[in-house]
Amino acid sequence: MQQLEFDTDFLWGCATASYQVEGAVQEGGRKPSIWDTFVKEPGKIMNGDDGSVAADQYHRYKEDIQLMQELGFQAYRFSIAWPRILPEPTGKVNLEGVNYYIQLSKELKKRGLKVVATLYHWDLPQYLQDQGGWANRETAYAFNEFAKVCYAYLGDYIDQWITLNEPYCAAYLGYKTGEHAPGIKDPAQAHRAVHHLNLAHGLALDSYRKSGLMQSIGITLNPIMPRPATRRKEDILASEYARAYETDVFLHPLLNKGYPKLVTEGLGVSYPVESGDMELIGQKVDFIGINYYQEGAVAYDEKMPCKYSYVPVWQKVTNQGWPVTPYGLLRILHYFNAESNHLPLYITENGCACDDVLENGRVHDLFRCDYLNQHFAICKQAIDEGVNLKGFFIWSFIDNFEWAWGYSRRFGIVYDDFETQKRYPKDSAYMIRDCIAGYTEIV
Repeated sequence: MQQLEFDTDFLWGCATASYQVEGAVQEGGRKPSIWDTFVKEPGKIMNGDDGSVAADQYHRYKEDIQLMQELGFQAYRFSIAWPRILPEPTGKVNLEGVNYYIQLSKELKKRGLKVVATLYHWDLPQYLQDQGGWANRETAYAFNEFAKVCYAYLGDYIDQWITLNEPYCAAYLGYKTGEHAPGIKDPAQAHRAVHHLNLAHGLALDSYRKSGLMQSIGITLNPIMPRPATRRKEDILASEYARAYETDVFLHPLLNKGYPKLVTEGLGVSYPVESGDMELIGQKVDFIGINYYQEGAVAYDEKMPCKYSYVPVWQKVTNQGWPVTPYGLLRILHYFNAESNHLPLYITENGCACDDVLENGRVHDLFRCDYLNQHFAICKQAIDEGVNLKGFFIWSFIDNFEWAWGYSRRFGIVYDDFETQKRYPKDSAYMIRDCIAGYTEIV
């Protein structure tokens, strides 16, 4: 056995996203987002589910925050629903929506938790999608206006800011594969979306630096860095293509390194860069968040547009079919640490979906306990090896609307009975409570 010991200043938090947990989609002045539209399209969401109620956190946030405190969490990462703050194209601020996040933040501070706010976790107002969404450059400027409103109204309450969550998913799943809202399948639009999301981050970061606010601000990426299937040089090249196309197109501009030549020259992808864009995007952030769930393997494939194909792997999988690959996280942490010249890093999401069963008020999710413990151990190893890792946010605090999976996949460390909205901490919640207190043992 091994006992994990993290420094006392290591930040332990839990995370959610607005559309996944809030519900109340027609309350408080909120108007439709692209997800409210997307869930109505037949066949897009498993079982025809939607986020209209979700975990009902809009009404139950005090109960949830009390539970976070009881479990020992030191921070809560949530996202601000853009359609609650600026519900109309007029730009008029919805003060009822603002007040919700003020009250949420006050309750967190009252319970001794740090307030970590993500500005964009995919719920783009539908009126902006009607004008082209992230494929339209104007959306980046609209995001900047939204960010400035949030800084002005919420700046006194937020301890840490994140501009974007997983621009990879917003661009590629939203505009290339169509798996996520707005459900478009057009690589050209996806590549424009990549740049406009990067630009949105740069604009919002620039506005933050000019706002006078002094809390730390960063961005969250979900790096995808599949390993080569073999030692053959063509498969090694395939893994480099995959990393460049799926990760470096977001990471490198952020670090003032421009778009990777493997993508622009090797794959012939172009981005709609205008004068001054890359300087805005490349301004220094205070930290980078990393969302990590799995690592795949790729082989060279000349027939594919990006020159690689994913191949089968051997590891045990979660109930989404995602392989459990903790050492992939170690590789990513070292890569980000080196590429960013030792910037502070946070794990802003990590967790897994399991076939959770509620029995006599308890959920014995030992698979999730094991999954998380393996990733905690990797984080401790990375720190010991010199990585500047500052904290870990569990995904997710509570079972929620899991995008295209609907309610069929549970990521929470708290079980939500969606019929009654009663909350039940799972075994993993108590395991994490021990870990935060400094008493976790891993086998």
